[in-house]
Amino acid sequence: MDYIFETTMEVRDYECDIEGIVNNANYLHYAEHTRHLFLRSLGVSFAAIHEQGYDAVVARMKLDFKTPLRCDDRFVSRLSLKKDGVKFIFHQAIYRESDMALCFRGDITLVCLHNGQLARTSPYDEVFKPFVA
Repeated sequence: MDYIFETTMEVRDYECDIEGIVNNANYLHYAEHTRHLFLRSLGVSFAAIHEQGYDAVVARMKLDFKTPLRCDDRFVSRLSLKKDGVKFIFHQAIYRESDMALCFRGDITLVCLHNGQLARTSPYDEVFKPFVA
């Protein structure tokens, strides 16, 4: 996979369950934060686009959990992007930094709404243009 963005994060103790591993819901937080950091790296504010009446919302997720992360693990979160009609599909993966073991993989599909209605085009089309075929 040719990733277009990556960031490094660390597991915090409160994100782990009684088994001592990261609770599966937290991987979704990591993935979303990665997408927001990607936007920020492009000089784009998620909040500013929202103020224009556009919202990128999750429409579908396909998730695979592989190797669990544990408290204090550092990890690398990566993404690539593809466009399919009105959908933006983020292919995301999380690797444990110490051995680069794949921990999580997800295909997260977003669509854009304009004032609550499905938008055929949005500011995201222009922002993501260099990254999608």
